[in-house]
Amino acid sequence: MTDLRQQLADHLRFYGELGVAGISQDAAWRTRTAQPVTSVQPPVTSNPEPVAPAIIQVARSSHEVLEAIRAEIGPNCSRCKLHTLGRKQVVFGVGNPDADLMFVGEAPGGDEDIQGIPFVGRAGQLLTKMINAIQIERDDVYIANVIKCRPPQNRNPEPDEVERCEPFLFQQIDAIKPKVIVALGSFAAKTLLRSQESISRLRGRVYEFRGTKVIPTFHPSFLLRSPDRKRDAWEDLKKARAILHGSDE
Repeated sequence: MTDLRQQLADHLRFYGELGVAGISQDAAWRTRTAQPVTSVQPPVTSNPEPVAPAIIQVARSSHEVLEAIRAEIGPNCSRCKLHTLGRKQVVFGVGNPDADLMFVGEAPGGDEDIQGIPFVGRAGQLLTKMINAIQIERDDVYIANVIKCRPPQNRNPEPDEVERCEPFLFQQIDAIKPKVIVALGSFAAKTLLRSQESISRLRGRVYEFRGTKVIPTFHPSFLLRSPDRKRDAWEDLKKARAILHGSDE
């Protein structure tokens, strides 16, 4: 019973972070339109009777949780200055909400900003080939970025932008619960591992983050500029494949 209560508390705390104000067992609640949150006072009764607490089923699918996170961010997010610096749209994430393997990049580029999908440009085409190389289809993984809006001229994300956006990435990870996260590039690796080491020093090892294995590797855009490092990236991907298969390579 203790485990059930702890799970219930964890669920309620998580949905509270998303701004969910209440939960109902009424099937119509799932299809309701969003309403502003207001303060509701409990009814006053002259002779209240004690009522046994009910166990409320709060479990929802990972897809539903991801959609709740997407709704919380909103299509016109203004939490950081990037909304004033030319971004066209929020690029949330794409893929299988129940994926065992997740890829986390840095930020959307120009193609991604236009299409609203992460990793669709040249770097994205290379990422797809990398995924296929370990006998997995792109549709079977989940892909997201640390920040959801394109920085101007594809500059590096700034600390205040990462600070505003990373909680949504962490919520995505909690919803999907992948077995392995491949962190693509320095910004993704540093955000997940809270490290200031370079990606060259971080890669080659397996780390833990929120109960998930993290494997840092080079960003596909870097590999396009430095194809001699593709062998290193391949070794990192083989580590991911081995963990997914429950074996060592």
